[in-house]
Amino acid sequence: MIVERTRLVAPYCGELLDLLVPREELVVQSAYAYSLPYIQVSARVECDLELLAVGAFSPLSGFMNEADFRSVLDTMRLADGTLFPMPITLPVDAKADIHPGADIALRNRKNNILAILSVEERYEWDLEETATKVFGKFDTRHPIIAEMHRWGKVNIAGDLRVLRLPPHLDFAELRRTPAETRAVLESYGHENVVAFQTRNPLHRVHEALTKRAAANVDGVLLLHPVVGMTQPGDVDHYTRVRVYKTLIDNYYEEDRSLLSLLPLAMRMAGPREAVWHAIIRRNYGANHLIVGRDHAGPGPDSKGEPFYGPYDAQDMVMQYADEIGVKPAPFTEMVYLEDDDRYEENSKLPKGAKVRKISGTQVRENYLGRGVPLPAWFSRPEVARILADSYPPRHRRGLCLWLTGLSGSGKSTTAEQIVNLLLELGRNVTVLDGDVVRTHLSKGLGFSKADRDTNIRRIGYVASEIVRHGGMVICAAISPYRATREDVRNMVGDGFMEIHMATPLEFVEAHDVKGLYAKARRGEIKGFTGIDDPYEPPLNPQFTLTAENTSAVDNARLVVNRLIELGYVLAD
Repeated sequence: MIVERTRLVAPYCGELLDLLVPREELVVQSAYAYSLPYIQVSARVECDLELLAVGAFSPLSGFMNEADFRSVLDTMRLADGTLFPMPITLPVDAKADIHPGADIALRNRKNNILAILSVEERYEWDLEETATKVFGKFDTRHPIIAEMHRWGKVNIAGDLRVLRLPPHLDFAELRRTPAETRAVLESYGHENVVAFQTRNPLHRVHEALTKRAAANVDGVLLLHPVVGMTQPGDVDHYTRVRVYKTLIDNYYEEDRSLLSLLPLAMRMAGPREAVWHAIIRRNYGANHLIVGRDHAGPGPDSKGEPFYGPYDAQDMVMQYADEIGVKPAPFTEMVYLEDDDRYEENSKLPKGAKVRKISGTQVRENYLGRGVPLPAWFSRPEVARILADSYPPRHRRGLCLWLTGLSGSGKSTTAEQIVNLLLELGRNVTVLDGDVVRTHLSKGLGFSKADRDTNIRRIGYVASEIVRHGGMVICAAISPYRATREDVRNMVGDGFMEIHMATPLEFVEAHDVKGLYAKARRGEIKGFTGIDDPYEPPLNPQFTLTAENTSAVDNARLVVNRLIELGYVLAD
């Protein structure tokens, strides 16, 4: 599919896009692309490439060169001074033979050629500096920071020629370019457009909020959900879009609302991201954006604290509203008035009003997690049915128990006991033991940091597939590096529980029947975890256990009893 080049709207845009190869050149350029060396880009880069090509990131017209990248980190502006808060880069392995002057093809994970990049720059970037400046702190609990550890340490930039947009087979009728979206919105005949950024299902409180926001400016609602990459553990976009379609078709005014999908790869960067979202929505034709409480926040950090203040994002969008041309419509807290059967802002409640509300955590844990129907005052019945179908009770969902700790800390022994208890209770379970995996799945890998990370991510990938299909899996592996474990947590999503076998080094050395620690002390084994290679303990695991003065069966009972309490296992 080739999208016609289009002129974008002021104040941010105005120049013709030069990224998309004209139709008359497509055959020649495609043949040339197949003759080139290539790199396979990640899903994140694929999303960025698409939005660059269609003008959603305008005025940005390609992956950032070093001057733009450094300027964005430090000032939230491109080198020419234009506001753009998010670095959009193309990272590659530092060892890759890619240098200025070369043409390379960009292929997706299915090996389809998407674009040709004429490399003009190659520059290094620093993980900790980039993460600290974009996200405010360096904490591997942040899902993107954990992911960044496996990005290439060199960025490349240059002239970009897009041959085809990434193919999408789902909801094709709802996937519109900025130009197509603006054309539909303009046909409604209203000056104002309020965009609603969402990565979650919509309940009646969101319905009331979005309708009120559009009515307050006598405008049109652009329901613009992200269907690219969102927070790990979020409701899948297929389920969410079914919810959005149901609501738009049945509960919104046809000439006052538009549902259109955005293939954005979110960064969960809070205030910076909110400004970025405003720029993107301006390119799609909106001049107002509903900015949520803790907008684009990644959840708690390693200490259980929020990354950003609840209203930091609203404040930053307001700061740049005139420059962007998008005013923030604050996402005020709304509650259900029981006597009036309606939602109202918390600050405008009549005296003595009977109110009800359900938090997102309660929806997941107390309702969907336990198979309890959502009440009609909270969700439309059609929405409740869709969510119940897609998210069954916890005892029918997948779960990964990830045991990490030093060699000899009791991971495998505890895992065996957990398996036996779960089988007794009728829950089938798969075990991925570190030693066994190295014999089969990771045969040939060594014990360098890179090979250890590869081994753990392979285990994580298999575990994520088991969980996705409703299975329970127990993984017992040293997994010494915190960032890699967090990366696995993101692969698995909500169904990930970390169990730290915190058995002290002195104890495991004293009970080392294999003599591995003694060999490591003598220098006969190099890079041994706990001796001459670090073990980074979890900062906030779901369980902390030890083999010292505690039996494996007692540890296993503690874990299984907690799973019963949470509803993942049904007790007899």
